[in-house]
Amino acid sequence: MDTKSLKIALAAQKIEITEHFIYMRLADRCRDKGNAEVLRNIGEQEKQHAMFWKSKTGTDVEPVKWKIFKTVILARVLGLTFVLKQMEKKEGSGSKRYTEMASIFPEAESISNEESVHEKELLRMLDEEHLQYVGSIVLGLNDALVELTGALAGFTLALGETKVITLAGLVTGISAAFSMAASDYLSSKAEGNEKAKKSAVYTGVAYLLTVILLILPFILMDNKFGALTVTLITVILIIFCFNYYISVAKELNFKQRFLEMTIISMSVAAFSFFVGYALKMILGVDI
Repeated sequence: MDTKSLKIALAAQKIEITEHFIYMRLADRCRDKGNAEVLRNIGEQEKQHAMFWKSKTGTDVEPVKWKIFKTVILARVLGLTFVLKQMEKKEGSGSKRYTEMASIFPEAESISNEESVHEKELLRMLDEEHLQYVGSIVLGLNDALVELTGALAGFTLALGETKVITLAGLVTGISAAFSMAASDYLSSKAEGNEKAKKSAVYTGVAYLLTVILLILPFILMDNKFGALTVTLITVILIIFCFNYYISVAKELNFKQRFLEMTIISMSVAAFSFFVGYALKMILGVDI
């Protein structure tokens, strides 16, 4: 084997053995037995492929320990499904990885096809609780972004100091969070959903966390227009991060979801901003 072919084979071997350890570590830390079994199946497949490359290189290679550590930590924070699908999307175990290798190692093409099909099937079998409640999270997050962004924009022109805006925003946001959670519980219960309580919790928590993030600039800043600007930037960042996460985890269209949610939130904020100004003038309120 020439130097170039050996280098390619060693790189492939390192990738496969690293991913073997990633899947095995994730399986060991997974509480759900079904998910753990899925991860071990993928891990064993990666080990078999690493052994194939070892038969070509005739040497052992060490896995990339930093990548194993990083992936395990990210999976704890962001969830298994997101991290693994992001890993698959970035590196790909199909034709992307083996395009160069196929001309040198004909077997690489069959390995590529096998991994591509098998991993996608197995990853779809993963069952994470928080992804079951995406609808509830979207409900809480979306309503908080639209309603509170509009309310804060209106308060910014209708009211004076940031402390007054913060008070009005907190009362509005916290009340709306509990109201939204209660509404979700009642509607889920009426539909016969056995997990109505948990669905309501996800809705309420998503709403409440969004409220805190949007009002924080008014707590930390004295200039109300500067605070509103930071809040609007925060809204766009939340929409971006959330929709990116969901688009990867649920394999949905990111661009369409992001633009739709951003346009709606910003439009409501702009409308409320002028409504607040108009009402202030009409009612003669100066707080």
